[in-house]
Amino acid sequence: MPSLFRRKETEPDAAPVEDEPEAAPTRSYTPSKRELGKATPKRRETTRRTVEKAPVDRREAARRMREKQKAERLERRAGMLAGDEKYLLPRDRGGERGLVRDIVDSRRTIGTWFFGMTFIVMLIGFNRSLNPSVYLAANLLFLLFALATLVDSFFICRRVKALVTERFPKTTQKIGSLYFYAIMRAISFRFIRNPKPKVKPGAAI
Repeated sequence: MPSLFRRKETEPDAAPVEDEPEAAPTRSYTPSKRELGKATPKRRETTRRTVEKAPVDRREAARRMREKQKAERLERRAGMLAGDEKYLLPRDRGGERGLVRDIVDSRRTIGTWFFGMTFIVMLIGFNRSLNPSVYLAANLLFLLFALATLVDSFFICRRVKALVTERFPKTTQKIGSLYFYAIMRAISFRFIRNPKPKVKPGAAI
C-alpha cells in the first residue's frame, strides 16, 4: 500500500532552453559599376567662355570694330569665291545658276578673248601712223571674233536650256536671264570669274 507520505516520482527537469543569439542584420551588397563592367561616364569638360574686356576708350572701340568688319568682309569674300549660297549675290544664287556656271566653266569659250581683241583694235585705231592695211586687218579680225563669239554663245545657250529643263523641270527662273548670265560669264577670263570655277575644261556636266 503506497504510503501517503511517499514522495512522488518527480519528472525529470526539462533542459533549460537557451535563448538563441539574435542574428545580426545583414547588409545587402551592391556591386560597383566597375565590377559590373560599366565604365563610369566621364564628366563633360565645361568650356568657359572668354569674356572680352570692354574697350577702355573710343579709340580702342573703333579699332575693334574695324577688325571685326574686316574679318567679316574676308569671310564673305571667301564664301563668295567658294560658291557658298549663304554669301553669294542674288544674281548668283540658285541651283539653276550653279548649273549654268558649271556648263560655261566646262567649255573653252572663244568669248574669253573677245574683250582682248577689242582692246587691241582700239589701240590700233588710235595710232594714226600705221598703214591703212593694218586697220583693215584689225577690223576684219575683230568682226571674225565677234561672229565666232555669237556662234559659241548660241551653242552655250542651247546647252543651258537642255540641261536646265532636264534637271529643273519646275524652275521659276526666266530662261532669258539664264542665257544672259551664261554669256556674260563666257566672255570673262576664267581667272577673274566670280564665283570661282568648280569644274575643269572638258569635264562632263
